[in-house]
Amino acid sequence: MLEQLRENLEGVLKKLRGQGKITEANIQDTMREIRQTLLEADVNFTVARDFIQHVTEKALGVQVLKSITPGQQIIKIIHEELIHLLGEENVPLNLSGLPPTVIMLVGLQGSGKTTFAAKLARHLKEQGKRPLLVAADVYRPAAIDQLVRLGEHIDVPVYEQKGVTPAKICRQAMEKARQDNTNVVIVDTAGRLHIDEKMMNEVKELQNLLHPREILFIADGMIGQDAVTAARDFNDQLSVTGVVLTKMDGDTRGGAALSIKTVTGKPIKFISSGEKPEDLEAFHPARFADRILGKGDIVSLVEKAQEAVDEKEIEKLEQRLRKNQFTLKDFQKQLKMLKKMGPLSSILEMTPGFSRLKNVQVDENHFIRTEAIINSMTMQEREIPHLINASRRKRIARGSGTQVADVNRLLNQFEQMKKMMKRMNKMNVSGKGFHIPGKQF
Repeated sequence: MLEQLRENLEGVLKKLRGQGKITEANIQDTMREIRQTLLEADVNFTVARDFIQHVTEKALGVQVLKSITPGQQIIKIIHEELIHLLGEENVPLNLSGLPPTVIMLVGLQGSGKTTFAAKLARHLKEQGKRPLLVAADVYRPAAIDQLVRLGEHIDVPVYEQKGVTPAKICRQAMEKARQDNTNVVIVDTAGRLHIDEKMMNEVKELQNLLHPREILFIADGMIGQDAVTAARDFNDQLSVTGVVLTKMDGDTRGGAALSIKTVTGKPIKFISSGEKPEDLEAFHPARFADRILGKGDIVSLVEKAQEAVDEKEIEKLEQRLRKNQFTLKDFQKQLKMLKKMGPLSSILEMTPGFSRLKNVQVDENHFIRTEAIINSMTMQEREIPHLINASRRKRIARGSGTQVADVNRLLNQFEQMKKMMKRMNKMNVSGKGFHIPGKQF
């Protein structure tokens, strides 16, 4: 997410940190480089200009604190201005009022509305809500079928009806929602390749019919300023309440994220960074600014871990670790928990300091291969790995579509892990104490 922008900014700020004394001249040089970086990231020209102006004014007028270097103080100013640019604080969904609360999703075709609809339904369901998805895109039968499949996957009902108008679909969906005691209705409206009068008239009609509590504009984060322009046009026509940035796991330049709040005046409420239903997170400006500056996002990382981790399984795992009974079956459970947290690249991006590690390749397929290898083992082999002789390794490699060398590598790594855990247990017995925050081994 925003990898190129982050790397470019880190390069500029690294030079700033190395300055023992900050002068007006090197502030101007730094701001010139940052402005160039923002424009290369497709940030709106006016937004970039104002950002540089505000940072420059504060940097020139600041009194340097004795506790930090001048360079650090200017970086602090940049961080604060980024937070201001992104919206200051998280703005949650407005779900107040008499149920069912309606959330209407609007945007251009291909922006990820349908996928986001399912992600949002799953998100609300986990918060104890009873959502209903409404397939109101009658122009693309594939969109209706996609929403139905996604709804089945997350166990959320989908109201769909072919051959009728979007208005009639929504009217009947609201009746069903009231009958079924549904408290949130998520309407997936039709998108177009470009904004036209027919499209706007249709979503205006749905707005007047449904009186939605939230109208979320779904912006494709990969198309930069085009997404910002589309958001502004929708906002001029509708009562848009917030923005969702999708496809943020791609090679996006970051222009939409840094421009859209200022241009539209509407808060970013969610960012979507993958295809899985769980690949969704509430937008927090301060945390996002930390990521842009390469500081990681430890709070979001902990929240994802809490969502993915099964407390009972962790307790069982602790007991097995203490008794040195950790098996490949336990390792398999750990992998499944890790996968629930989202793409590995996103997890590592939240880890403080990881962005400064250069030439580190994140291989998502490594986890897929590892899981395939373990799945190709018998239950006995997972529990007693030393039973896996040469012929069994060949069978496991064939069954998992990998090489014998891959199986050998996994088994060797697992044995090394067990030895390390055994040493840690001995450290605890000898009184040295191996400690993980919140847990004692």
